[in-house]
Amino acid sequence: MLHDPNRVYIFDTTLRDGEQVPGCQLTTPEKIEIARELEALGVDVIEAGFPISSPGDFQSVVEISKAVKEPTVCALTRANKGDIDAAVESLKYAKRPRIHTGIGSSDMHIKHKFNSTREEILERAVEAVKYAKKSVEDIEFYAEDAGRADIEYLAKMVEAVIGAGATVVNIPDTNGYCLPDQYGSKIRFLKENVRNIDQAIISVHCHNDLGLATANSIAGLQNGARQIEGTINGIGERAGNTSIEEVVMIMKTHQTLGLHTNINSTKFYEMSRMVSTQMRMPVQPNKAIVGANAFAHSSGIHQDGFLKMRENYEIIRPEDVGFPSASIVLTARSGRHALKFHLERLGFQLNKEELADTYKRFLTLADSKLDINDIDLQGLMAYRLVK
Repeated sequence: MLHDPNRVYIFDTTLRDGEQVPGCQLTTPEKIEIARELEALGVDVIEAGFPISSPGDFQSVVEISKAVKEPTVCALTRANKGDIDAAVESLKYAKRPRIHTGIGSSDMHIKHKFNSTREEILERAVEAVKYAKKSVEDIEFYAEDAGRADIEYLAKMVEAVIGAGATVVNIPDTNGYCLPDQYGSKIRFLKENVRNIDQAIISVHCHNDLGLATANSIAGLQNGARQIEGTINGIGERAGNTSIEEVVMIMKTHQTLGLHTNINSTKFYEMSRMVSTQMRMPVQPNKAIVGANAFAHSSGIHQDGFLKMRENYEIIRPEDVGFPSASIVLTARSGRHALKFHLERLGFQLNKEELADTYKRFLTLADSKLDINDIDLQGLMAYRLVK
């Protein structure tokens, strides 16, 4: 089924799971704007919403289906006919529609969420896939809380839904519980023990409750998964989802993984800012890849190494993710090399003694200011000239 075994499909759920963050609801026009940017970014699948949940969500799926041409447009449902009917209706304009249906797979969910039995849940799972398949060819099945599910039962469920017509099987770590080796071995077990697994793509959907979403997603890929579900800036329920920019740049940086995507990574920075603004959700400055400080160097030792050779302290070039540029931030921890770099940038050439003298005054100033800007530096040099 997979033409290229090393191609990883990127499934973006910023507009569905990401939008479940309290206070981050988007209007349909805002969703369309983000969907068009996701298309330009090169994502393979856009999960546009949960149509049965509200008239607004239904309408968003309809309008996004009309607005994008390349990506698959996906609608989420629970394993019941009403949800699936609403999803089918909302996807009628999609060029490449997908229904994402599923049910709990852990004993915790089976007993305490559905008050049911393993046998009944298996039956409902198969029934939902068969019903959705009557209307839409591309069916993704999610085994909710797979991270805590019994592996033998999970394998049985995956085999049954692929047999019923699922083209993608999603193995979510719904509560962000797994350690990377546990999650990876879960994916490997399915790859090795589900007879018809070659007829579907294994997808990973990891949450970040313990800060392991990205690590778990990569572990899934290393063990045979070929679709990653995530969001821009890692937004999502509770502590968030796998961050798409992180997993893509891990694959780009670690060529030995032998994996690639269709993503144009130079659009990440701009995309991150757009999602942050539209959802009124700031990106933490130390966020990997797109945070304001991701390419800022303030420690004197780091600055010196960076200025001698960028690769000493950067494994990704800022331009690879569309970042304006790496910055040498001047603080009280900066060294002479960084100060000299900025003074030369402003057109000041100093000999060794002049630099030593200016550096002393710079440190006094830096102790009283959080960071030093060009105006401060020009003030330092004006003082020299007056002197």
